[in-house]
Amino acid sequence: MEQTLQALSGILLKAIPTVILLIILHQFLKAVLFGPVEKMLKQRHDLTDGARKAAQHSLKNAEAKTAEYEAKLRDARAVVYKEQEETRKQWLDDQTAQIAQARQTAEAAVRKAKEGIAADVTAARAELATSSQTIADQIATTLLSRRVG
Repeated sequence: MEQTLQALSGILLKAIPTVILLIILHQFLKAVLFGPVEKMLKQRHDLTDGARKAAQHSLKNAEAKTAEYEAKLRDARAVVYKEQEETRKQWLDDQTAQIAQARQTAEAAVRKAKEGIAADVTAARAELATSSQTIADQIATTLLSRRVG
């Protein structure tokens, strides 16, 4: 067993430089390779988080601008509809006034025509009255002259 312990101690003595080299290699790789890689990964993570936050901020801004645009569009449509309604109402008022004017003109023309017709009827009755008297006299004269003769 003593031989085994001596052999083991010899192996351990020979392994000490290897262990020291492994520790030095570990520290070297940590300083030269893993440190910069870890630093780069942290920067990359920070940049992607920043980009994600910037994208969310841009999305919120876009949504706000979209809502503002839609509100302005609604307001513009309301103004246009109001103007159209006012124009339509004014057109209807003008049309109503023109119809009333045309009705008054037509009623005046009808009244004038009725007066003309009434005057013509009166004149015709007067003429008939005078001509009927004349015709009656002629008929009476004709009948009397036939009977006498």
